Amino acid sequence: MADKPQSGSILGIPYNFERPSLGRLLSAHWKPGEGMVVEKPFGIGYTLNLANWRSWIVVLVAGVLLWQEGDDGGIETVDDDEPVEVVVDD
Repeated sequence: MADKPQSGSILGIPYNFERPSLGRLLSAHWKPGEGMVVEKPFGIGYTLNLANWRSWIVVLVAGVLLWQEGDDGGIETVDDDEPVEVVVDD
């Protein structure tokens, strides 16, 4: 049986299934000379380059959205124990 390659790209999407190491994981997420996204150190696709300021804006926006998701925004919730009236128009 032929050995399958551990890294490469399929249809322009990179993959890497070599055993991850801490050094490779850290260096993959911090590449000052490159753009906002870089190849993942393990797995399929791309990840954020934390050396780029635009990546931090993405992380900040995602954090704000997750924080707002936890807030119910003052909407009154209905307890599951109370009966609910449903009106159906024919």
